[in-house]
Amino acid sequence: MPLRLDPVKVAQVRSERVKGVELHSREPWVLVALYTGQVLIFDYDRCVALKQFEVSDQPVRCARFVERKNWVIAAADDLYVRVYNYNTMEKVCEFEAHQDYVRSIAVHPTRPLLLTASDDMAIKLWDWERNWNCTMVFEGHSHYVMQVVFNPKDPNTFASASLDCTVKIWSLSSPVPNMSLEGHRKGVNSVDYYPGNDKPFLISGGDDERAIVWDMQTRTPAQELVGHTANVSAVQFHPVRPLILTASEDGTVRVWNSNTYRLETMLSYGFERCWSLACLRSSSVIAIGCDLGTIVVRIGKDEPVYSMDQSGKVVFAKNNEIFFVALRQAQLDQVADGARVSAPLKEMGTTEIYPQRISHSPNGRFIAVCGDGEYMIYTALAWRNKSFGTGDELVWDNGPGEYAVREGNARVHVFNRMQKERAVIRAPFPIKAIYGGPLLGLGGEDCICFYDWASLQIVQRIDVAATNVLWSDTADLLAIITSDSFFVVRYNRSTVDAALEASQGVLGADGVDDAFSVLHEQADRIGTGRWSGECFVFCTHSGRLAFLVGTESTTIAHLDRQLYLMGYLPTDNRVYLVDRDLQIISYALLASIVQFKSYIQKGMLREALDLLQSIPHAEHNRLAQSLERAGYKQAALEVATDTDYRFELALTLNKLDLARSIAEQAPSETRWRQLSEAAMANNDLPLAEICMRNAHDASSLLLLQVARGDAAGLRDVASIALRAGESNTAFLAKLLLHDRQGCLDILIQSQRFPEAALFARSFIPSKLAETVQLWKKWLRSKGEDRAAERLVDPALHPERFPGVPRSPLADHGLADARNGTNSVSDEKTEANKRTQVNLVSDLPDVSQLALDPGSPVVSSTGTADAQRQSTDDELGRSPASAGPSSLEVARTRSVSHDSNWDVDF
Repeated sequence: MPLRLDPVKVAQVRSERVKGVELHSREPWVLVALYTGQVLIFDYDRCVALKQFEVSDQPVRCARFVERKNWVIAAADDLYVRVYNYNTMEKVCEFEAHQDYVRSIAVHPTRPLLLTASDDMAIKLWDWERNWNCTMVFEGHSHYVMQVVFNPKDPNTFASASLDCTVKIWSLSSPVPNMSLEGHRKGVNSVDYYPGNDKPFLISGGDDERAIVWDMQTRTPAQELVGHTANVSAVQFHPVRPLILTASEDGTVRVWNSNTYRLETMLSYGFERCWSLACLRSSSVIAIGCDLGTIVVRIGKDEPVYSMDQSGKVVFAKNNEIFFVALRQAQLDQVADGARVSAPLKEMGTTEIYPQRISHSPNGRFIAVCGDGEYMIYTALAWRNKSFGTGDELVWDNGPGEYAVREGNARVHVFNRMQKERAVIRAPFPIKAIYGGPLLGLGGEDCICFYDWASLQIVQRIDVAATNVLWSDTADLLAIITSDSFFVVRYNRSTVDAALEASQGVLGADGVDDAFSVLHEQADRIGTGRWSGECFVFCTHSGRLAFLVGTESTTIAHLDRQLYLMGYLPTDNRVYLVDRDLQIISYALLASIVQFKSYIQKGMLREALDLLQSIPHAEHNRLAQSLERAGYKQAALEVATDTDYRFELALTLNKLDLARSIAEQAPSETRWRQLSEAAMANNDLPLAEICMRNAHDASSLLLLQVARGDAAGLRDVASIALRAGESNTAFLAKLLLHDRQGCLDILIQSQRFPEAALFARSFIPSKLAETVQLWKKWLRSKGEDRAAERLVDPALHPERFPGVPRSPLADHGLADARNGTNSVSDEKTEANKRTQVNLVSDLPDVSQLALDPGSPVVSSTGTADAQRQSTDDELGRSPASAGPSSLEVARTRSVSHDSNWDVDF
């Protein structure tokens, strides 16, 4: 059966002819060497060119990343090798390397060494820590040397391919080859080493349209790959998957199985001749360089192949090798959350097939391996082959050790615990996947059918496009995962048993209608998940590690990279994950917390509170939030430890005394304001006043004191507002207290001199002259000398202000008149007679406040227009030529000083 490759084109970038490509191991970058003499770095995730290096005016045939130095090394037909820093774009160095075109570059994986191969038939070794000195020249080929590559298993050796029809193996310690492989009928263009330890193989591709897999122990071809119709320009073993990639000038890339040498698929994208290949160990991405540009393709999935049983035994697959890890032997007490778990890795053995899935049986005694269209079942302890067969997928039941195997998309074979086939299920729809557990699930395009293991009768069909089904170990809960959410469903076993009993063991074609009950839906896109009792632990595609108990989802951590969940061990209080490199990462999850949340979801409050003693105090606040969400706010208040949270709960529960004590222990203006609002809502005015004072909330305190009619309280408000710099509130408090002098002082202290002058004219006439003097002085300090001169001083020009009393006694009389009282003073009586009008309607014309010597005087009986005309006549000017009044000038210049004054006199 073919491998599951599912090639997907990630990106394509059109450009001039591409002679060389390489992929960056940590960034989504592909390095491209162009025939036009440029080297480009493309981001294949975003399909944009990030950097460009103008190397030469002649073709660049090869370029390589040196990631540990942040370098790009390129060689061109001008015989030079150039080194660039790809971060700063600076040229590090350049040197003449050969006497003819440089065809290939190979970088040593650990040492500061570089190999170059050329048409001058020589291979040279360069040491960049010795000022790029050539430390050795390897000669032995009789034609162009097309490629050199280091041996990944022994970097002190390397191989070279030449147009002299040979592949030679060299050692860095000797200038002569160790061996020569002869078998191509024409020139050899490319060579690569097999990355695994199980085969001493090497592959080469040549102009004879063939690729040859060599056995270096026997120095003979192990297999010839035939199918291309033009020169094979590049060959490569995939570093992880059992694949061989061959690129040809016929415009195709063929993908072969490196175990069976069967052609798996052929890639052709219409970019004409293919010249180069690149792939990564840490990714399924491959890059192809062609005449018309670069293509990036993803082959298969990057997910690691692993399985973990309920006791913490983990099995990994690396190529065909199987490794075992016992998490019980790890030093978990010393492992921080998110840190790598250091556990001994033991080799169990190998498999004859390439593993694409591994799964433990429910009792942990057997391990099933699926891949290459076959399956094998091994014993977990001794790794002995117990059974095998043809199939794409194998799943286990929940108990006695039965299993089912999907073969293609039409049939499912069911085997008993003795590995003997007992039945075949033929579904009425194409089967995409099968799912094990208490019931056997067959997944189609838009539905899942669940079958009873014993009778193989359909239990119920659920119409949902599921990507996975995960059963709990309690056999009554399951998570049905879709592409954008997941459902938590309860399996009603008693209902199914009752239906079987009622129908004498025979169910209808539609099964049992009430076999499943949907509990709730969660809008999380799940990558991997596992059940532990009633707790569902999962990783989302966005990198969130969380667990679900009932309907409450709690985040454990946010992951900084793609991790895959292996399982949760309540006995260790740890969640275990693995990355693509099979490194184990762990996070803490206390079993007592999971049990606490489970009790809360069931309404067992007393049992939940009894667990608090076994839970660290630092976790209590999060538990209080769970209690609040479940409706136990009083219990949440008792459990909560965070001051802010307890304060909010106290307000919610209307416990104002407790809220006050919390505010006194940890005072803040925000907290006092919230408490004052709650006190007002409960008509607790004394508490509200205390809170407003502690919050320095002068405006609210003013409203409260006015409502209460408390004059002493208003005086306090004025003091508080002045200390807080709230002049508006202080002014209003003074005004309500009829403290005219205090109001005037606030206006002057706030440098609101126009308003102060108006206030003095209306309420304290004796202070008008003094206020105008302060106004003039303030204008001069601002550089407004002309405006200051145009202001008329009432003390110097009293004739300009008729009817304005100048005695403090008159001030009292004016105040008494405003207040409707009588005066014993004649002067006050006269002032009263002149001012027995409404406060607002009796405000004088503002033009009387400040006029220049040429401005008219407006009497209380005459009209402004008439007097303005009279003044114009006296000065011999027309009304049209009159300029703005001094008050208008002053007012205009003072608007910018304070435009927020909103008190209505």
